[in-house]
Amino acid sequence: MIVRYGQSKKILVKVLQSGLITIVCDIFIIIEFIKKGHRMAGKNNANIGFEEQLWKAACVLWGHIPAAEYRKVIVGLIFLRYISGVFDKKYQELVQEGEGFENDPIAYLAENIFYVPEEARWKKISEAAHTPEIGKVIDDAMLAIERENKSLKGVLPKNYGSPDLDKRVLGEVVDLFTNNIKLDDTEESKDLLGRTYEYCIAQFAAYEGTKGGEFYTPSSIVKTLVAILKPFENCRVYDPCCGSGGMFVQSVKFIQVHRGNRNKIAVYGQESNADTWKMAKMNMAIRGIDADLGNKAADTFFNDLHPTLKADFIMANPPFNLSNWGQDKLQEDVRWKYGIPPAGNANFAWIQHMIHHLAPNGKIGLVLANGALSSQTSGEGEIRKNIIEDDLIEGIIALPTQLFYSVTIPVTLWFITKGKKQAGKTLFIDARKMGYMVDRKHRDFSEEDIKKLADTFTAFQDGTLEDVKGFCAVVSTEDIAKQDYILTPGRYVGIEDQEDDGEPFEDKMNRLTSELSEMFTKSNELQNEIREKLGAIGYEI
Repeated sequence: MIVRYGQSKKILVKVLQSGLITIVCDIFIIIEFIKKGHRMAGKNNANIGFEEQLWKAACVLWGHIPAAEYRKVIVGLIFLRYISGVFDKKYQELVQEGEGFENDPIAYLAENIFYVPEEARWKKISEAAHTPEIGKVIDDAMLAIERENKSLKGVLPKNYGSPDLDKRVLGEVVDLFTNNIKLDDTEESKDLLGRTYEYCIAQFAAYEGTKGGEFYTPSSIVKTLVAILKPFENCRVYDPCCGSGGMFVQSVKFIQVHRGNRNKIAVYGQESNADTWKMAKMNMAIRGIDADLGNKAADTFFNDLHPTLKADFIMANPPFNLSNWGQDKLQEDVRWKYGIPPAGNANFAWIQHMIHHLAPNGKIGLVLANGALSSQTSGEGEIRKNIIEDDLIEGIIALPTQLFYSVTIPVTLWFITKGKKQAGKTLFIDARKMGYMVDRKHRDFSEEDIKKLADTFTAFQDGTLEDVKGFCAVVSTEDIAKQDYILTPGRYVGIEDQEDDGEPFEDKMNRLTSELSEMFTKSNELQNEIREKLGAIGYEI
């Protein structure tokens, strides 16, 4: 696409206007924050969400345990508290029935409830909270649960007895889980602690930055993938790099919301990181999802745990631009139908692995770094061309920045489909302007944003979508070929039209730069005011 001089003038004016708006917004946000002063300190916590309440409780341990162990300790306690609560409810029901089955593991297994031996029940743990042995008590509880439930063997954390973990603080956290966190709803819904588990995982991802991206995909991205793919009852869902299992959780939720049976879905996954695999196993257990994640963590390329699987839906957020993935040892692999992926980047290895596992009429939704859209190096351009010519690319969505905790590079959603409704056509969406800032570093999609994207895909599939300049375009394979098989949405959707207000370009630029100068002056005045107000409450800049 060629940007002409007239367009460039409009773009320049728009950028300058956007800059002015941003400056104004930032200034007023800061002023409002200062005005609030100490009022937030006395805010009533009664209405804080359950998830946040539990997270704040768990943060008591922050600073008293090595950072690498902190996540394992907290998610393990959430899991233990959950399964003990569910067990206790069933235990009381069996006692009331009076038939003597309350200590029979089979009575619990029949209802997909983990059997919790007496020494592992939360009552025993809470009683030992303020003893020096609390760490050993929890470790022994984890071991006892694994002995009674083979599916959890080797999954649960057993690091509570570590000398590095302050047992006084650990006991205080156990108290908080026992007394301050109301778990009444746990007895009614598997979703409550599941949400809490997911919330804490998200918080760990935020705290751990790039490392956090290894086990967590932001929920709005997962919801977008699921809303567009629309999994249904009796389908097979697969994630070859499943992290903590968020794709599976959202798929089950989608089926439930659309009046389907949450138990009528076959879930398959694989994860190479052992700690993350354990997190996923616990997450599936809390959610009541019967998932086949294999019996261990394993490398998807070298040890495919589901070699014969043909999935209806594949959803994934593979590691971006993974290098040294072992290409030299997999030269003759059957999965490389469209070309051998380069040794220095696994993007097209992931894509072809997923296509290999796709059922007839199956659908893929995955997240990739933008480089995969246009790279021509090391054979990637030829692989992309072959996939496009096989009419598999159904849609591409360019995402805004700052959606992910782990990366700042631009990323894209790819939708790959066998048996596309609109043969020979691909939908391109530029969603870079969508979403809202949750804080200064992170952006999120609203439910309305997700619905807009899903509805756009539905209209495309139904053949009723009209191109919207700057947002979406339906493009033929022939036209993609004319662009050297590059899939960057901006090439196809163009730039949205701007209304001509009749003001000459030079006049407008003079006016805007004058306004900007006034803004800078005002900004300096406000900075001084902010310094004074912060100084008044004891914070010097």
